[in-house]
Amino acid sequence: MRIEPFEMKYLDDYFGEFNEEITKYQWPDPFETIDDAKGLLKEFMDEMDAKETLFYSVISDEGDFAGSVELHGLNSECPEIGVWITQKEQRKGYAYASLKALLDIARSEYGKTRFFYEADIRNEGSMMLLKKFEGEYDITKMGLEEMVTDSGKELKLQGYELSRKKI
Repeated sequence: MRIEPFEMKYLDDYFGEFNEEITKYQWPDPFETIDDAKGLLKEFMDEMDAKETLFYSVISDEGDFAGSVELHGLNSECPEIGVWITQKEQRKGYAYASLKALLDIARSEYGKTRFFYEADIRNEGSMMLLKKFEGEYDITKMGLEEMVTDSGKELKLQGYELSRKKI
């Protein structure tokens, strides 16, 4: 598995795989059209060019698109991190490996050591992923935010701050 800056050659994969199941416990919904996906992904790419965002594709061992890993608010003290993995590539360690790689880039290239991570408490994979970082990061639980999205999804979002331990 590797991560690489997102390129539009993965647009169809991103659009097709960012589906109802993947977004079940997330604020965003699946894209209505491929043009909607292209527009948002282009915004992320522009933000990466402006050094405001880190936006990477996760590439499987076989060389296929397997999801994305992102860091938003690169200029802030505590940027937000997130990852999603396609259904067929889940449970292979890609979420942890790609998020770890992103955090390492943020630390080594941008000096970032604090990050905000948020996930719905019912998303078992996201909760288990967070625990894998306990060796390298102090993880502080923040407030639970219950909300209803514009499309009617009821979310129970738990925020966490990850602070890199002094090694």
